[in-house]
Amino acid sequence: MNIIANVKDELYGIITQAITQGMEKGKIPQCEIPNYVLELPRDKNHGDYATNVVMLMTKLAKMNPRVLAEAIVEEMDFTNTSVASVEIAGPGFLNFRLKEGWLYPLLEAIQTENEDYGRSDFGQGEKVQVEFVSANPTGLLHMGNARGGSLGDLLARVLNMAGYQADKEYYINDAGNQVRNLALSVEARYFEALGVTGYEVPEDGYQGEDIKSTAKRLLELKGESLASLPREERLAQMLDFALAEKVGGIKKSLEEFGVVFDNWFSEQSLHDSGEVTAVVETLKEKGYVYENEGALWLACTKFGEEKDEVLIRSNGTPTYFAADIAYHKNKFERGYTRLIDIWGADHHGHVARLKKAMTALGYDGEKITIILMQLVRLYRDGELVKMSKRRGTFVTLEELMEEVGQEVARFFFSMRNPDSAMDFDLNLAKKESSENPVYYVQYAHARIVSILQATGLPTPRASEVDLTLLKAPEELALMEMMAKWTEEVTLAARDLAPYRLPYYAKELANTFHSFYNACKVLTDDEALKNARLVLVDTTRITLRNVLKLIGVDAPDRM
Repeated sequence: MNIIANVKDELYGIITQAITQGMEKGKIPQCEIPNYVLELPRDKNHGDYATNVVMLMTKLAKMNPRVLAEAIVEEMDFTNTSVASVEIAGPGFLNFRLKEGWLYPLLEAIQTENEDYGRSDFGQGEKVQVEFVSANPTGLLHMGNARGGSLGDLLARVLNMAGYQADKEYYINDAGNQVRNLALSVEARYFEALGVTGYEVPEDGYQGEDIKSTAKRLLELKGESLASLPREERLAQMLDFALAEKVGGIKKSLEEFGVVFDNWFSEQSLHDSGEVTAVVETLKEKGYVYENEGALWLACTKFGEEKDEVLIRSNGTPTYFAADIAYHKNKFERGYTRLIDIWGADHHGHVARLKKAMTALGYDGEKITIILMQLVRLYRDGELVKMSKRRGTFVTLEELMEEVGQEVARFFFSMRNPDSAMDFDLNLAKKESSENPVYYVQYAHARIVSILQATGLPTPRASEVDLTLLKAPEELALMEMMAKWTEEVTLAARDLAPYRLPYYAKELANTFHSFYNACKVLTDDEALKNARLVLVDTTRITLRNVLKLIGVDAPDRM
């Protein structure tokens, strides 16, 4: 139930009808009704909702704003609505007050909808793809990957709850020079383990201990048999083994982090299928490709970009950009009408050119949204943590989960807009106090469960109690906060802003604590007790749904 949306729809209907009737009666000159907004006044003394429609219409109608406001109000009818009254404030603002008890039906709806409370059909089933993490399968996942994983997974969850059909995809970069270097790095470590010299890790190869471990496992499995193979055949087998192991490790780490992808897509498959070659030929036929010094270039300057981009190198190998164009064409061909990619901020120069290339192919490049994600800085005791204790390079996702836990990591990563660099405070993440937002929210849920369990009886249903007894400001505030949940999910989906949800969780927990401190739940007044138990139960359901969506447990005890 989206009670906020229902009330807003009522108000929009009342306002628009009143203006239309005023025009029909000649009280208001005929003019276009502007796009106006309904807002929550900062001061509750100004009512429950306010609108600026009069101020927007004044010039169009060529009327004094106060006179115009009075003409509109005269035509308003609140019969069989949630609206109690309207008043004209200042030069012509309209402030609406809702009827006492307008929130009571919400409580029954929450108990009835239960796990589905917050769900809507806002997206109308639109098929959306969210592609994220997509780290090169040449090593372990780092903090940036963890942030992207948390953000992408939550975004897909939000979109699905808001009525979209959102799939999560990982793009495996298993083609190009980096995987060639992976094979050469494994080869060097393989022969090193055999005591054979003459094989070195490439200058831009991979030096980590994980590569040594991969080579050791390969030796245990294959023995010395690979050493006698022709080199390219040996490298091919080593690459297959290393990729399978690395991708498998990435899958395992992400699953432990609570991120499960719907699809893993191989970059190499685009080359094997001829899709990369085909897309370059199509762009050539459309006049967007030219040759220079043996290479094929995309004429990005024709799209208004500052420089062109290489598609096929002079040695005949396609660039990552060429594969990326083919990949996004493949996405559209699979029936997705909207594509969302989460990239590192260092890829910002790639965004506009990709969109323009897709438009050149006949697709709507504006249906691609690229979310650029800034860096993560890890702090302990106020000091920047620069390196992993085990790897000596960067802190891995596994190390972070070992230290603070999967749920805390997800919640913290979900709290910040990806546009902003993030400072991750390890000390705060491990605190068991109200300073830690995860602990604070989870504690609220545990306290709620303990209240409900203390009765020793089944929780009453909203339909069975007198909800009109809930009149205290703290009770009304708690209902109002719960009423915002479906709207929060919708707005998070609309604006691709899943970071709204952790803040909502904290607000809801804070509002509950204020209610709990002000209103005794297990009172001797049986009717009031039952009404408040319903209020507590619906808070439990809402808070659990928020935490579940974020990917965090809602504990019964702490």
